[in-house]
Amino acid sequence: MELWFSEIHTENVRLDIKLEQHLFSGQSDYQRVDIYESKEYGRILILDGFTMLTEKDEFVYHDMLSHVPMAVNPNIEKVLIIGAGDGGMVRELARYPTIKQMDMVEIDKMVVDACRQFLPQTAGCLDDPRLNLYFEDGLKFVRKKQNEYDLIVVDSTDPFGPGEGLFTKEFYGNCYNAMTESGIMVNQLGGTFYAHDILSMQRAFGKIKGAFPIALAYQANVHTYPGGHWLFGFATKGAHPVRDMQADKWSSFGLDTQYYNTKLHVGAFALPNHVLKLLGV
Repeated sequence: MELWFSEIHTENVRLDIKLEQHLFSGQSDYQRVDIYESKEYGRILILDGFTMLTEKDEFVYHDMLSHVPMAVNPNIEKVLIIGAGDGGMVRELARYPTIKQMDMVEIDKMVVDACRQFLPQTAGCLDDPRLNLYFEDGLKFVRKKQNEYDLIVVDSTDPFGPGEGLFTKEFYGNCYNAMTESGIMVNQLGGTFYAHDILSMQRAFGKIKGAFPIALAYQANVHTYPGGHWLFGFATKGAHPVRDMQADKWSSFGLDTQYYNTKLHVGAFALPNHVLKLLGV
């Protein structure tokens, strides 16, 4: 008997992946957590039936959320990571010797524990001595912070369930207050292809624009996400992601990245016309 995972993208579209083994399954206080082994995509992390990452293409997502802000401000020292229980963001940011502290706030300990055991490709750096790991609500955590972080990375699930509060006007306002004057916030905005993804993306981007003087979107192709074309948000109190990029300084780190480079950085902010219309810019 064949085992398949089927993710429903819309009532008319689904992504089917043939599986070899069901490695982990658990129901936390927040969501159902599953990890599968597949021949084509390697190991796959599923939360409440939605693909969070596959070993085959996770590098795209994690490269674009980590290296884009670091190329704009290579002097970042203190980072707040909200979500990111798979560990991929910590893995990428831990490659920068200039970063002195990473505070990671993940609401669901089961996700971290499962990824430590079954997804060492992403979770292998969660013992970095610069990392402080908090198992609590990121929305409540950031409320207490003022002028503290050079970079805030919001690596959340989609705007429902445990990730819902991380797409609100209050949350983005609190992130603004928690950032230093040269700080950067990046987050995943969502897809540009299916109607319900577009609506969520538009709502989130509108709230970010209301909280920050500079708020732009940039793009990447993540094969296993619905529609394949994914947007990220970039928000600051003043720095521009293209005009203020420090390509030479970033290149001096000598990082061997799989997806990101500084030429792609510029192109990532050159969005297709139909996406610009969706964003109202």
